[in-house]
Amino acid sequence: MPETPHIVSDVMTQTVVAVGRDAPFKEIVRTMEQWKVSAMPVLEGEGRVIGVVSEADLLPKEEFRDSDPSLTEQRRRLSDVAKAGASTAGDLMSTPAVTVHPGATLAHAARIMAVRHVKRLPVVDDIGMLQGIVSRADLLKVFLRPDEDIEEEVRRTVVAYLFPAFSHAIHVHVHEGVVTLRGHIRDTSLISVAVRLVRAIEGVVDVEPHLTGESATPPGPGGVQ
Repeated sequence: MPETPHIVSDVMTQTVVAVGRDAPFKEIVRTMEQWKVSAMPVLEGEGRVIGVVSEADLLPKEEFRDSDPSLTEQRRRLSDVAKAGASTAGDLMSTPAVTVHPGATLAHAARIMAVRHVKRLPVVDDIGMLQGIVSRADLLKVFLRPDEDIEEEVRRTVVAYLFPAFSHAIHVHVHEGVVTLRGHIRDTSLISVAVRLVRAIEGVVDVEPHLTGESATPPGPGGVQ
């Protein structure tokens, strides 16, 4: 069974289309069209990421091509106006680049994308050298994991861990990533713990707990329960 991909390096694309700081405007457009990408890392030296150039960085040149923005608009959109007159990747790029390390969790990468409103992240090492790129689609690959693999991991890492004496009596079923737990347990206070642990497993879409049992009660007088 393949291991669950827990970190960015497990799902990132290692072959990355990139451009240098001095790449001219038309070369950037041609490269994006040729490789069908909407953004590329901008590299310096031996491969250090210094920024990212995207379609959004290129569009101001077309937007302001036949118009003369007012002084108010120029002040309001200072960055876009500057990019409209730029001709190289170094002048067009957004910097500093929003990046992620290869050892980061997929959840951490997803949070960065959501907060920074980006669709992909250059993956860099500790000194900023390009290692790969991870996209939203890459992060969603975990949901392609077979139901059988998820079921095996739920049994091994959750059921056997939380309910060792009852693991034989707990039925685990996974369909389209939705995990259903059925059976009888001694302490129902552990149900919420089980749900949280199952949700943390890569590829799980949802959890449906149907577990019954006796809730844990405090000892009675004299220590007799």
